[in-house]
Amino acid sequence: MRRRVLGRTGLSVSEIGFGAWGIGGAGWIGADESESVRALRRAIELGVNFIDTARRYGDSERIVGEVVRQHGADDIVVATKVAPANLVYPAPSGLDPALIFPGAHIRQSVETSLRTSGLEAFDLVQFHVWSDEWVGRGDWLETILALKDEGKLRFFGVSINDYEPDNVLALIKSGHVDTVQAIYNVFHQAPQERLLPACIEHGIGLIVRVALDEGGLTGRITADATFPDGDFRRNYFRGDRPAQVARRVRTLVDELEIRTEDLAEVALRFVLDHTATSTVIPGMRTVRNVERNTAVSDGRALTDKQLAVLARHAWERNFYTRP
Repeated sequence: MRRRVLGRTGLSVSEIGFGAWGIGGAGWIGADESESVRALRRAIELGVNFIDTARRYGDSERIVGEVVRQHGADDIVVATKVAPANLVYPAPSGLDPALIFPGAHIRQSVETSLRTSGLEAFDLVQFHVWSDEWVGRGDWLETILALKDEGKLRFFGVSINDYEPDNVLALIKSGHVDTVQAIYNVFHQAPQERLLPACIEHGIGLIVRVALDEGGLTGRITADATFPDGDFRRNYFRGDRPAQVARRVRTLVDELEIRTEDLAEVALRFVLDHTATSTVIPGMRTVRNVERNTAVSDGRALTDKQLAVLARHAWERNFYTRP
């Protein structure tokens, strides 16, 4: 497993990280805890040392904490997230940060996460939403600095709103953030314009989420794909969206001259191709997925021809909230 530096934190992290949303039983239906534990343990065996969880990911923090404590390695980097107090995702504009991330709420969330995970401290604590309107307002920064001083967290980051890559540039320039977590993939290439260069310029660690477009870039979403009640993908891929994705993928695969089953590998390599990327955190609920995804960390780069094809397939849209 190859490693990269997580920006100015100086932490050495695996370029393939472990996205732990899917193992917690919240939002993704079908997770089996015993298999999730095996998957996380296998990931660590294969060199994965960056694990991303959150207070809102069901049992994820507990599972991650148990596995990390049992493993005993001191180089595993665990990141969690503080949910907004109003539980609204993404953060709308015009809100007072004193209502979304008040200091007391941040502290309670971090301390609850520590108790749940059994960990003494988190390497990284992130806000689960962000708005640049909050820079210089509220008591969130004071609280984060206090929690750092108390040894409950080492570094601070934000997970920015879906498909709003520029809505963090002011925070980056302020110097108050160490990492940014953002959506970046073959379809959503807008972060290349301003966010990724800003991360490089200011030494910000970039954690890439949704590199596989919630499954859209795996090649396994067919025109007639359906999902069970309670699974967030039932809404994400509602209506004719599976058919839209299937058509896009078919054209992409044909132009790349690859097999459909190789698309996920190409999609991960696309994200890793950019020097701003510190780590990418695909969800991995099974040992099979762990072994397939970690195998991408072999140093092989995409060809110029492949990159040219991928550049033509940007498809900016928002399946989370928009028609």
